[in-house]
Amino acid sequence: MAAIALNTNERSIMADEGDVLTNLDNQPNGADNQPAAGIITQYVKDLSVENPQAPEVFQWTDQPKIDVQFNIGAEPKGEQVSEVVLKINITATAEKGTAYLVELAYCGLIGIRNIPEEQAHAFLYAEAPRILFPFARRVIADAVRDAGFPPLMVDPIDFNGLYVQQLQARRQQEEGAGDDAPAPSGNA
Repeated sequence: MAAIALNTNERSIMADEGDVLTNLDNQPNGADNQPAAGIITQYVKDLSVENPQAPEVFQWTDQPKIDVQFNIGAEPKGEQVSEVVLKINITATAEKGTAYLVELAYCGLIGIRNIPEEQAHAFLYAEAPRILFPFARRVIADAVRDAGFPPLMVDPIDFNGLYVQQLQARRQQEEGAGDDAPAPSGNA
């Protein structure tokens, strides 16, 4: 197979067999114009643990029902930096009442540059939460254990699949709003 040469600004980039670049000097005046995205830092922004029925709860014999709710948010913090917030709320209830509550806001500062808006959005709302989740999961397990219960290992979440579902639902909603038919009302 022959090498491929691309000419840009009188400099050539050679791709040899196996697509290995042999000349990476294609950035005029040292400008960094390559796409990049990554986690700058991650941290617990807010953590609340409640054990409202202690010490009686430790005498309960029934298995608590665990309800896990989560939400993802992203907010710009600079030109190329956004804060992604993974909020996870857990409520464990038994027949006699609430065993424990955990509310966690686990965050990451995400750096993104030279990436199209659509791809940046996907990184902020799907990939970044996927990367942050194992660390948030550990914080939750430790918090539940420290409240006197067996550590809670939250099941993995398919953030990419949920992101795609949300996009499809939004597109269907926008297509439905464009129809001439009246929108369904909440009153029946």
